Amino acid sequence: MKPQCTIEKTAEIRGRGLFTGEQVTLRFNPAPADSGIVFVRADAPSPVRIPAHVENVTKRSRRTSLRNGTLSIETVEHCLAAMHGLGIDNVEIELTGGELPGGDGSSQVFVDALQSAGIVDLPAERHPLVIDQTIRVAEGDAELIALPGSPEELNILYDLDYGDSGPIRRQIYALRLSPESFCREIAPARTFVLEEEAQQFRAAGLGLHLTYSDLVVIGQNGVVENEFRFENECVRHKILDLIGDLMLAGRPIYGKIIARKSGHSLNHELVRKLLEALEARELSRLLGREPVLDVRKIQRILPHRYPFLLVDRVLEIEGDRRAVGLKNVSINEEFFQGHYPAQPIMPGVLIIEAMAQLAGLLLSQKLEHTGKVAVLLAMDGVKFRRPVIPGDQLILEARTLRVRSRTGHVQCSARVGDAMVAQAEIKFMLVDAEPQ
Repeated sequence: MKPQCTIEKTAEIRGRGLFTGEQVTLRFNPAPADSGIVFVRADAPSPVRIPAHVENVTKRSRRTSLRNGTLSIETVEHCLAAMHGLGIDNVEIELTGGELPGGDGSSQVFVDALQSAGIVDLPAERHPLVIDQTIRVAEGDAELIALPGSPEELNILYDLDYGDSGPIRRQIYALRLSPESFCREIAPARTFVLEEEAQQFRAAGLGLHLTYSDLVVIGQNGVVENEFRFENECVRHKILDLIGDLMLAGRPIYGKIIARKSGHSLNHELVRKLLEALEARELSRLLGREPVLDVRKIQRILPHRYPFLLVDRVLEIEGDRRAVGLKNVSINEEFFQGHYPAQPIMPGVLIIEAMAQLAGLLLSQKLEHTGKVAVLLAMDGVKFRRPVIPGDQLILEARTLRVRSRTGHVQCSARVGDAMVAQAEIKFMLVDAEPQ
């Protein structure tokens, strides 16, 4: 397997956001293995971290944006494409504003900064998402198809076809992604808009700082006051956007992808479907093997007892970074007597409690010899997606975001099959354990 990569030293970019025109400073910082790509809004009273993951995508027109609570980061796709193209897995991206510097509308400014910082291997294996089945998503006449292909690289075929009536003629381009091909063929390709779209953006107060020389604006007679870098620059930029959006899987994707007229929202949907397929495969694998912790071992770690012990077994623990657990929901559960007799539904607060208990088991891996125990402190971003009923099997997952001397911060989720049930970020206070 290939090793994970990060950058050797800090690199900085300054510029204005493509849509907002906001002046912003971006700083790339090295990050440890398995930390992924994380944006940090350093301009907030307390820095807010937003992992580059499709779960954090917020709906925007013509761009990819991420949100955590009330804070968002706009137009991340060109930066993510640079990291995907260069094979960088772990970076912390610190920002002083809400939108990344736009540069010239391509990935070139990010590629230059990352290459100047140096790319280094980390002592951990990369965990790619290898496409092993055909998955298709579509929206109108736009579609994306993911197919099994090479288990060690990504191949993309993009068909850009807006019909014969517009100023952009049909363009088809195939790419075998590597750092060399990305830098040479894709990174310089710039954002493009039709002239009427540019006028609509300006009327909406967006991109007011831009001129025709700053952007590829296409009118009925071709590019307005500018020139193409490639004859087929439009389809190359669509591939750039796709490469960036695919990075929202939180890992590189290997296989083959065929695209026709896809945009950001469809790219995001494909990533969600690929992750759902991966999680189904992982769950099938975990359920077919012996648990890491059975209920007897769990009781040696957690103080909870009937009727409040809500983790039946731990299926997998990856050091102090990630844990997967299971809760079988039976009609015999005590809480179903009153919630509700005619329509039994597991209380949402108990789903959160089950996730918190798994998080406590995960943190115990780090706290085992410290004399500390984790006590619930706060919860953020709590979301419930669907009810849990008798007969469901609740699959719990906890991922460590960070652990300090006095606090622990864990991202948790609960699923039933492929369906997300609940999510939350849970913070714990680490206190001295009571003497036995």
